[in-house]
Amino acid sequence: MLTNRLNLVVLSSLTTHVLSLAVKRAEPDRSNVVEFAKITDPTQECAPYWYPPSDNYPQFPTTWGVANIVAGDTAAQNKWNEIKGKIPNTPPKGVNGDFSNVQYDNSKDPDCWWTATGCVTPKLAGIAPDVARIPEPLSVGYGFDDGPNCSHNAFYDYMVQKNQKATMFFIGSNVINWPLQAQRALYDGHEICAHSWSHSSMTSLSSEQAFAEIYYTVQAIKSVAGVTVTCWRPPYGDTDDRIRAIVNALGLSTVLWQYDSDDWKGGAQVDTNYKTFIGQAKGGEFSKQGTIYLQHEIDEFTMGKAMEYYPSMKDAFKYMVPVAVALNKTHPYAEAEVEFPTFDEYISGTVRKPLPDSALSYLGLTATPPSSASSSPSNSATGASTSTSTTASSGASPSSPPSSSPVSTPTAPATPTSTRAATNTVPPSTPTQPSKPKPGKTMQSFINWLIGGLKRWGF
Repeated sequence: MLTNRLNLVVLSSLTTHVLSLAVKRAEPDRSNVVEFAKITDPTQECAPYWYPPSDNYPQFPTTWGVANIVAGDTAAQNKWNEIKGKIPNTPPKGVNGDFSNVQYDNSKDPDCWWTATGCVTPKLAGIAPDVARIPEPLSVGYGFDDGPNCSHNAFYDYMVQKNQKATMFFIGSNVINWPLQAQRALYDGHEICAHSWSHSSMTSLSSEQAFAEIYYTVQAIKSVAGVTVTCWRPPYGDTDDRIRAIVNALGLSTVLWQYDSDDWKGGAQVDTNYKTFIGQAKGGEFSKQGTIYLQHEIDEFTMGKAMEYYPSMKDAFKYMVPVAVALNKTHPYAEAEVEFPTFDEYISGTVRKPLPDSALSYLGLTATPPSSASSSPSNSATGASTSTSTTASSGASPSSPPSSSPVSTPTAPATPTSTRAATNTVPPSTPTQPSKPKPGKTMQSFINWLIGGLKRWGF
């Protein structure tokens, strides 16, 4: 059934793109996140468009294919050569996320394999525990996987209206295919983390492939949004100490979750999951320590459910915050000039710090002095709660990134002020994980996506 649903989604996406090619629909030249955020028709949001600055991007792997180091990419190859000696020689587990034939000693759990045991405290020396909860009581780490979705403007507008920020775990292929949607997350003040290149089960990949999946996602976000992320979430939560060693060498921390909405599956069970989680919060489950709830930006259904249950979650939890805020991680990116509020600042009404001029310039925007101060500064794309106004520079290519070039090596993340170790108190997901439907693609990568999709899904 899941396979049929996936095939239906892929066929629908293929049909949309083939029809657009058949009628030779001209691609609009979109180069400004502020103007793009004004589009309210999901069909227009997801229409193929050309983003001129992408002409200057480095070469990336084929979207939605398992990533490998691109031929001739000396920066990636040099980085891999630098770190590969630090990676355990643990062999990959299973095939394409199918772990049914894997023989693994769960009782000893030598690799701290989350998929099998829920382990979040690495056994490999020098690697910090995964973050699966947040320390603040009566609080939830609010975030969404699998973005950016091409039609997310209504959802992001809703969060602007509610003055709510979240942590967005972005897939590299989506970032390259929907650059303005990715930029909106930064511009609206959300935290961005990596979520792999192709949403593959990481422990099934070779170490070099896993490196490429993570490395190119970080570089995609850097190229598109101008910031170097310092956090990531493995697809399906599938990580072990081999993958953690790669992530650690790239300067990223691992963020997991404690409770899962399973919203991507659709159906009435999603409502039950939300209601159960909200009931636990109201029942005092998180009175001593907060939690992290897994939700998705994958389609209209999941984003709609997030908006539907937002008021109830807001009523059940005292605070709903991005993970970085919960950890008092005021510099979530390697670019130090991009700042986030502390937890105390956030709950006092300052839910974001304004983007610096260098970041706005990279997005092709020109900053102008604020006309008045605000207790809740924001550069939201829809103009709400702004203390810094911006002017679109139509068609302008981004200037240099705030601190380093798009192919720079990520630096280590700032150490959170929270000293509480992350824990995971719920059963892990089952070893065999189904693939999730993927959002649409822009015309610039249509040919690569079409070829890769036909091979991947057996059409």
